[in-house]
Amino acid sequence: MFHYLKYFSFHIMALICAFSISLGGMWISIGFGIWLIWYILGDFLMGDDTSEPNYKYPKVLVWQLWMALPLLLLIVFAALWQFATVDVLGYGVAFQQLTGFNIIEARAATSALQHFVLIPFVGLAIGLIGTLTGHELTHKTWDSVSMLIGRWLLAFSFDSNFSIEHVYGHHRYVSTIEDPATAPRGRNVYMHVLSSTVRGNISAWNIEKERLTKKHQGLFSIHNRALRGYAMSLVLIVFAFLIAGWIGVMFFVAAGVFGKAILEVVNYMEHYGIVRNPDSPVQPRHSWNTNKKVSSWAMFNLSRHSHHHAQGEVPYYELKPYSDAPMMVAGYLTTLVIALIPPLWHKLMIPKVLEWDQKFATAEELVLANEANHNSGIPAFTKVEYKLQTS
Repeated sequence: MFHYLKYFSFHIMALICAFSISLGGMWISIGFGIWLIWYILGDFLMGDDTSEPNYKYPKVLVWQLWMALPLLLLIVFAALWQFATVDVLGYGVAFQQLTGFNIIEARAATSALQHFVLIPFVGLAIGLIGTLTGHELTHKTWDSVSMLIGRWLLAFSFDSNFSIEHVYGHHRYVSTIEDPATAPRGRNVYMHVLSSTVRGNISAWNIEKERLTKKHQGLFSIHNRALRGYAMSLVLIVFAFLIAGWIGVMFFVAAGVFGKAILEVVNYMEHYGIVRNPDSPVQPRHSWNTNKKVSSWAMFNLSRHSHHHAQGEVPYYELKPYSDAPMMVAGYLTTLVIALIPPLWHKLMIPKVLEWDQKFATAEELVLANEANHNSGIPAFTKVEYKLQTS
């Protein structure tokens, strides 16, 4: 039973998020603090999860992913309600009847600082509850319900097209220079967020254009999944406007962009510095892995990224820990924070990347590693050149 319940931890965290945001005032920061403590300290204290249980009722583990959509809608609605000038849908009155807490008065007293904290708090929720769940669901290309829910979850970060580029582009070109999501050695994380976002959308558009051409369908038509993805995000912007006007739109866009940035930082962490010939098969060694418990439970084993890329069609609850795969410096959220501090990131990751070369790289990949080191612009990389045996 525990192995089912552990994947429901994100539902609890989602409810904590929605509840603390609804309370307003300092409760917003308190809720945000609870999230950070759980996801960072939890990984540090609780160690690894290398279990491989056999699930008799896998449908349960798919249905619980579907629940992410109403939970994320509740979180975003509660946040937008904080910026509204009326009690939208009678939410404040209903909340007071259920809890005895007058959130309408609390909203009036909520400071601008707490409104600012809402941006990273809701942005993190969009990233963890929206993007990560959407990622898992949109890998189920044979399941129309999961695909629809997944794309709506991705729409909160203006990234429904992730379901196109990630599945049909990233998984094919991971750890190569053709992949927008793979960060080469020496790249700054903030540059990567911008580069991967732009190149990822271009890639999604090109993939969709090729698909429509083969089907003899119009590029600018209802058949274009990329255009439908943009429309889904537009619907959510209208939703924000109807609740809280233009200030609601500005807040939602800021939180959504924050959520999108989290995805790109995660991409940065997952593949930084690893090299691969696009003509060679993807192996577990071509992704950074971690088996930290909280990361695994909250992110549906996305942390078992090495197996995910070796076999992208395998559902999250069947992914193996691969303890001998290349390992991240810490759990996901801790590594994300480290990635945001470039000097610290490079101090910790340069030795790990060079170790990857020595431990995992093939002779062919050492050639690519030499080129990547030369182009990195970082002395710790550029001074390293591998001697290659010639036949």
